[in-house]
Amino acid sequence: MGIFKRLKTIAVADMNGLLDGMENPIAMLNEYSREMEKEIAKGQQALARQIFVEKKQAALISEIKVLVDKRTRQAKLAIEQGNEAIAKLAVQEKLTKEKELQVYVDQLASIEGQTQLLIEKLDQLKEAYNQMQKKKILLASRANVAQSMKQIQKVTVSFNTDDIARGVARAEERILMMEAEVQAGNQLAAPLAQFDAGSLVSDEELNKEIEKLKFEKVAVL
Repeated sequence: MGIFKRLKTIAVADMNGLLDGMENPIAMLNEYSREMEKEIAKGQQALARQIFVEKKQAALISEIKVLVDKRTRQAKLAIEQGNEAIAKLAVQEKLTKEKELQVYVDQLASIEGQTQLLIEKLDQLKEAYNQMQKKKILLASRANVAQSMKQIQKVTVSFNTDDIARGVARAEERILMMEAEVQAGNQLAAPLAQFDAGSLVSDEELNKEIEKLKFEKVAVL
């Protein structure tokens, strides 16, 4: 491997390690929450505009219906009065508005479908957000536990157990030596006991031994 390739590999590894350190799971979850909150806000704004368009379309349909009813009455009145020209004009506008009305009604149905779809999408987004919030609490707890265990492992690994064991053994030896010194001091401080030979032999044993010796003496003589 060339020197430049090795340097590149080292640099990439260092950069990846830095990025891994920056990817705090709790911070990442909080960032995802903020992004979803922004999306929900956008969805609510879009829904508000959609509802406005829907209401405006419904109001336009109502106006057209009122105009159609009005031209129908005018046409009937003109016919009753024998004014055929006025009746034709009223009927012509009536038919034109009825065609417009049908177009507006079809448009309203499409708008209502879009509104319903937007509501469903927004509800799904809110549900996903709520689920993520619940999961974030659980994941945050797990992350805290994992981080604590990681710190404990680091501390445990940093211990030199051999040195500690040797230190404990030295302390135990020192304590044993102290105990021996105390015991030796007690022995030296105790008065020496006077030896009493008579206390070791009973009268019965003494008499038996004398008789034995007398017998042995007589036998020799």
